Order: sequence, then C-alpha cells, then structure tokens
Amino acid sequence: MIHLLLYPLLGLVAGIFSGLIGIGGGIIIVPALVFLFGASQHQAQGTTLALLVPPIGLLAAWTYYKEGYVDLKVAGLICLGFFLGGLLGAKLATSLSSQVLEKLFGAALLLVSLKMLLAR
Repeated sequence: MIHLLLYPLLGLVAGIFSGLIGIGGGIIIVPALVFLFGASQHQAQGTTLALLVPPIGLLAAWTYYKEGYVDLKVAGLICLGFFLGGLLGAKLATSLSSQVLEKLFGAALLLVSLKMLLAR
C-alpha cells in the first residue's frame, strides 16, 4: 500500500529533474524502481518506457517551446528514429539476462556521467 503513495512522489521528483535539467526515466525512475521498490531491471525499464506512451512531457516541453528552446523539426526526426530504435532495443533487452542488462545500464550511466563531469 505504501508503494502506491510513493510512486506519485517518484514521478514528481523525476518530473522536477526532467523539467530542470532534461533527465527523467532512465536516470531517475529506473534506478529508483530497482533499488527502492525492488523491481527487476526488465520491469523498471519496461515500466519507464510505458511512461512515454502518454504525452508526459507536454507541459514541460511547451514551457521550453514558448521560450524558443524547442526545434520541432529535430524533435520530430528524433522521434522517428526513437520509434524504431525503441522496438529494436526492447527486443534485444528482453533477450538478455537481468545481470547483463544492469551492467549495460550502469556502463551507459557511467559514460554519460564522465562526459558531463569532464566537459569544459
């Protein structure tokens, strides 16, 4: 029962970070679901991907758009690739063990962290 109250709080925290610095599902929600809620890596990733179905980021994106910070052409083109890439990545992910998937996820986070920390 307590989880039902904590899930919206997780969404609120992820939403704040998403609007503030452009991160969300992969960086905040997946680790929280695994470490705080006991989900498997597959469950966490699948659940986070399900968040993409409704227009979750619409209000945040609209705020950025009004300030001139959204390139709709680029966003549309990325969406096209993401649509197919998401399918291919999900098919690959579901064929891997949880341990391999966790290591890949961790490596991706580490590489992004290092790039951001070492940027000039």
